[in-house]
Amino acid sequence: MTLSLIVSDEVRALAPGFTHLAIEAHGLTNGPSTPDSSALLDDAARRLATRLDGRAPHEDPHMAAWREIYTAFGSKPSRTRNSAEALARRALTDAGLPRINLLVDLYNAISVAHLIPVGGEDIDHIEGGMRLVRAAGDEDFVTVVGGEEVVEHPDAGEVVWRDGTGVTCRRWNWRQGPRTRLTERTLSGIFLLESLPPMPVAEVEQAGAELVELLEKFSPGARITVHTPE
Repeated sequence: MTLSLIVSDEVRALAPGFTHLAIEAHGLTNGPSTPDSSALLDDAARRLATRLDGRAPHEDPHMAAWREIYTAFGSKPSRTRNSAEALARRALTDAGLPRINLLVDLYNAISVAHLIPVGGEDIDHIEGGMRLVRAAGDEDFVTVVGGEEVVEHPDAGEVVWRDGTGVTCRRWNWRQGPRTRLTERTLSGIFLLESLPPMPVAEVEQAGAELVELLEKFSPGARITVHTPE
């Protein structure tokens, strides 16, 4: 792997069944959302509704497991929801899912259809490797509030993804920082699918395979590597 991904022992102890699948892609093509990517998001919302069969997203066993983990590291899961639950809630509203850009639309569609947190990072904007750790509380998280760049700090003990510069995503997979997000200029990306029991690893791999198919379709010629789930 061009980019190293390390899950700390502290996080493994907190969530011993945690699995992440990484998809590394180079030579990507990105741009504004298209009618095709929009249709994928609409189809994902329909697949979600079928999967839930009238239940709320947080009643799904996988989402319930994420809520338990959020509570375990001190976050309130009804206030700061994991990315998959937050997207699922939006998918079930009349407004539907947001259209961000082509690559983000693709991984959001997979996240919603499979009810699994999926993130995408621009490899060219990551400093060193990425680590999933429990924060000390003094790390920098640069975000944008009201159009202005601000620096926040995670809570002590909070689970965060970070690189050599600072935090790239707070509360595990709740809020990504703008520094490493996928933009229309992105050429190389790392996509992370994150799961907890009771989701079978085989379903994570299925979701990953679906994402690879979409990346190959919308970025012909991209060099894509799927890494073994860890």
